[in-house]
Amino acid sequence: MTAHAAVEAVWRIESARVIAGLARMVHDIGLAEELAQDALVAALEQWPRDGVPDNPGAWLMLTAKHRAVDMLRRQSRYQDKLAQIGRDQELRRDQVDDVLDRPPIEDDLLRLLFTACHPVLPADARLALTLRLLGGLTTEEIARAFLVPETTLGQRVSRAKRTLAEKGVRVELPPAEELPDRLASVLEVVYLIFNEGYSATAGDDWMRPELCEEAMRLGRILTGLMPGEPEVHGLVALMEIQASRTAARTGPGGRPIPLLEQDRARWDRLLIRRGLAALDRAESLGRLGPYGLQGAIAACHARARTAAETDWERIAALYVLLGHVAPSPVVELNRAVAVGMAGAPDRALEIVDALAGDRALREYPLLPAVRGDLLEKLGRREEARAEFGRAAALTRNAGERALFEERAAHLGHASR
Repeated sequence: MTAHAAVEAVWRIESARVIAGLARMVHDIGLAEELAQDALVAALEQWPRDGVPDNPGAWLMLTAKHRAVDMLRRQSRYQDKLAQIGRDQELRRDQVDDVLDRPPIEDDLLRLLFTACHPVLPADARLALTLRLLGGLTTEEIARAFLVPETTLGQRVSRAKRTLAEKGVRVELPPAEELPDRLASVLEVVYLIFNEGYSATAGDDWMRPELCEEAMRLGRILTGLMPGEPEVHGLVALMEIQASRTAARTGPGGRPIPLLEQDRARWDRLLIRRGLAALDRAESLGRLGPYGLQGAIAACHARARTAAETDWERIAALYVLLGHVAPSPVVELNRAVAVGMAGAPDRALEIVDALAGDRALREYPLLPAVRGDLLEKLGRREEARAEFGRAAALTRNAGERALFEERAAHLGHASR
């Protein structure tokens, strides 16, 4: 591996810890990232010449902290700031092991994650900032993943950092009374990242696995940082089990393959085992929340050896529970699917028709798609064909559009 490649690899792994440690020092995420970037530039200059250090992550941390101290020395408030920083800022470069072993590092990561996902920021800004600070992704990489111009994404990240500074948001853990709401914001961001990778909302690709991997990495970090929170384990269970289907979700040319048509032999059994273990852990810690319940639904599919063996009645019951815990029209739509699969398409259609006027689903392509599927089960093929045509017109994902158009064409041929 070349020195430049080593720098890139180490940065992807260690950047979050470096930024987190700096943010605790300077109490400013934007400044912390700038200082970390300075250390990255120094590595790009020195490692090709001097060789990769034995502990490259610690080298980056220490170099960045020295730059922070130099910056604070130039500020009029240096003495006050120095008292906050503490004696660890006087570390010499040969004190690498001490830097690596300091207990606050993991706490720093948790502080950074909660700050990047602070509810004062809109969801898209929380998502972009989290990927930038904790994922080590470049602005270009994030923009490409979400199909937005790089300048737009860059402005989004800049506004987010500016908002945090203007609102006086400190890089710290939330007080106990705020923890449930703040944790919910963190979990929402992680699952938004995963969902965009699992079923891309727009573009030519049905999936973007790199986003799923990043979300699962963040989820696993959270389980290590907050092992007693059942919803953290519930979210990891949900993501691991869903990700287990990745290899079976597309066919030749990237064509999407619906869940019930997938070759289950291609499901990743290791991810399923890990997901089920996380679900067991969540259940052992207390009553399942929204993510744990969705993980339990995913587990019903994972445990079924064939599509025909799926316990749809249990899935429908779990959606009833989920509707009580986290009511939403999408949950009701998914419950309708389960009810229809459990042998009651007429009752399922009633559920779907009751959602027809919901503003949240007005542009949601899966509403007409589910309705079309139920109408087909009831033998109302022409109506079903029209619904799949509506679904195709609403979706912005090319693979999903092709799938809906295929269903509509099939119904058109069958009705002749």
